[in-house]
Amino acid sequence: MADLKLKDLRYLVALADTRHFGRAAERSFVSQPTLSAQLKKLEDYLGVQLIERAPKRVALTAAGEEIVERARRIVEAGEEIVELARGHRDPLAGRLKLALLPTIGPYLLPNVAAKLRKHLPRLELMLYEYQTDVMLEKLHSGEIDVGILALPVPLDGLATYELYKEPFTVALPTHHRLSGRSSIKVDDLRNETLLLLEDGHCLRDQALDICASTDVHEKQDFRATSLETLRQMVASGVGITLLPELAGRGAYGAARGVVIKPFAKPVPTRTIGAVWRKSSARLKVILALAKQIEAHAL
Repeated sequence: MADLKLKDLRYLVALADTRHFGRAAERSFVSQPTLSAQLKKLEDYLGVQLIERAPKRVALTAAGEEIVERARRIVEAGEEIVELARGHRDPLAGRLKLALLPTIGPYLLPNVAAKLRKHLPRLELMLYEYQTDVMLEKLHSGEIDVGILALPVPLDGLATYELYKEPFTVALPTHHRLSGRSSIKVDDLRNETLLLLEDGHCLRDQALDICASTDVHEKQDFRATSLETLRQMVASGVGITLLPELAGRGAYGAARGVVIKPFAKPVPTRTIGAVWRKSSARLKVILALAKQIEAHAL
């Protein structure tokens, strides 16, 4: 057992994730020859082939697949030991890997960044942006510590903390027939052309759910990759869209050619929450971060 090194298991997990020796080496901060040599030593030590090597393809053997699953748990446990020790020294310090949805990060962070620096001055945040499915995968694999996303999500081994409920708004072209209204009812959107994000964004599904009770027509030949693309398409008069409230504030709400209107009651909302592994050793700092976001998000 003395020859089974944690770093070799990290190399194996990196290769399993990337299926490419070069990318696995880059992710592991070593050269490709070093990573390849260490994995060959691991195979020799275990006495079983883990990797199928071909000129243009890397695959795991059946034994490799089984061993990778256990290696993930060992690597994660090793990282948690380090974080647990750091947490005992100073639970509100150190590096925390935080991921946010693309429809949350650019609009939430300006509201909370200064407060986080003030109240958690020894915390170093590493920020990432992922869609929901990828974020959950990276949470489970230990690549990130906490995610900020729309709830609910599958909670297999995960814990959540509700941060805030964010109202939806309607983004209209400046000269739209509804632009003079003080508020918009869902039924007012009947026969409108609705612009949406591409598949994979939970905001797309939420918008469709909100509009399900009325006859809104989705523009079938258009899928946006970001809220800013949606905003520009609305400004050009192609259709309307739904935006989370934070995405319609400040400079975003003052975009030329677009009018942002609130919904009439009952206002449709989305629930934004923090998600992390139940086994995380960083619970104290995660909760401290969550409470600051909860207090200053809206």
